[in-house]
Amino acid sequence: MTTINTQRASLMLAALCCVLQPAAQAAFLGDAKGSMELRNFYFDRDFHGDTATQSRRGEWAQGLILQLQSGFTPGLVGFGLDAVGMLGIKLDSSPDRSGTGLLPRGADKRAPDDYSKAVVTFKAKLSKTEVRVGGLNPVLPLLASNNSRLLPQWFNGAQVVSKDLDKFTFTGMDIDSTKLRDSTDSEDLTATPQQGAYSATITSDRLYYAGIDYQPLKNLTLSLHASQLEDLFQRNFAGFKFRTEMGPGEAFTEWRYFTAKETGRELLGNVDNRTLSTNFGYSIQGHTFSGGYQKGSGDTAYASVGGTDTYLFSEQQLSTFSLENERVWMMRYDYNFAALGIPGLTFNVRYVKGDQVDPEHVSTVKAKALQATGGEGDEWERTTDITYLIQSGTFKNVSLRWRNSTMRSNFTAPADENRVIVGYTFTF
Repeated sequence: MTTINTQRASLMLAALCCVLQPAAQAAFLGDAKGSMELRNFYFDRDFHGDTATQSRRGEWAQGLILQLQSGFTPGLVGFGLDAVGMLGIKLDSSPDRSGTGLLPRGADKRAPDDYSKAVVTFKAKLSKTEVRVGGLNPVLPLLASNNSRLLPQWFNGAQVVSKDLDKFTFTGMDIDSTKLRDSTDSEDLTATPQQGAYSATITSDRLYYAGIDYQPLKNLTLSLHASQLEDLFQRNFAGFKFRTEMGPGEAFTEWRYFTAKETGRELLGNVDNRTLSTNFGYSIQGHTFSGGYQKGSGDTAYASVGGTDTYLFSEQQLSTFSLENERVWMMRYDYNFAALGIPGLTFNVRYVKGDQVDPEHVSTVKAKALQATGGEGDEWERTTDITYLIQSGTFKNVSLRWRNSTMRSNFTAPADENRVIVGYTFTF
């Protein structure tokens, strides 16, 4: 299937070049660009305690992501074509350690030796309005594609983004399916399970999205977004982002407010959540200190589309800290070693603490025992991340990244995790 899609993309690109006039070809091809990203990914997660259904998940894989982007043909309306081909190669895996999200796995829990997928996107541009049809990789408050493993998540649909009105950005989308990060198949849309709060097997074949972002000042952005996962839930988002110089450094804050409610045929049953996620910080001479408060309310956990990132400040490697009624405190420290004369080296450490979790809709054994005693759930996670981008020499632009995390909880299995990622992207 993927090979056929890749061939189709190549044939459509060649055919389009053939029918274009020389001047159009010059813009279409002359403004074209491409890149090849190599991503070597080692993932290891150890679970602790006798309630864990799997004691360890550990795999190693090599990813290749080829992106080709054409320019736009000249004229009132410009047309173009983008294509992305992705290949994942197994380097190490076994049935008792699979399920990391790096590689697919079958009913026997074995990962294939390799897997691949491709997406094609047709695009058109009129003034400052661009329409894209086909493969989409949005990073929006209510639909954030997951790019945390070997290959990114993609959606299929249509998107329009307009910046014709000064200081405004309008976004609209109509999505009908997704290709998950570790899958080659186009699949119907689902809800994120949230440890049993929602069914992951109930599907929807349509998501509608509309958003407005307003930037009255260079350092201030106000946002209103809405989406509907047909027959499952309706979500809304309001955002406030501001930064300003303060003394020798810069202060910043961002507030994100989400609501979710069942809609249509209400196939998921009750969906009732309101979550406020905030972040405050200050940057000075390579140091950035930040933290925030987050609170969920309502009768169910935070709702989002299956496979996506949450767009919450609380989301970490092992936990998203977004269960029913959960209260969260967050702290973070970042340092850019360029301030010490070592460009390319960055470090951050994060600590997130959640409590007041209502275990009613958490399906783990520990959560059921906690509910029986009338207790509340609590969890914490500490994550460190160190990255170095080589600045010169034979390995210039090779990136080395190590992510380490420790999570402990009284309602789910505690875990420790390491990710080692070596990356290199060259453009042409």
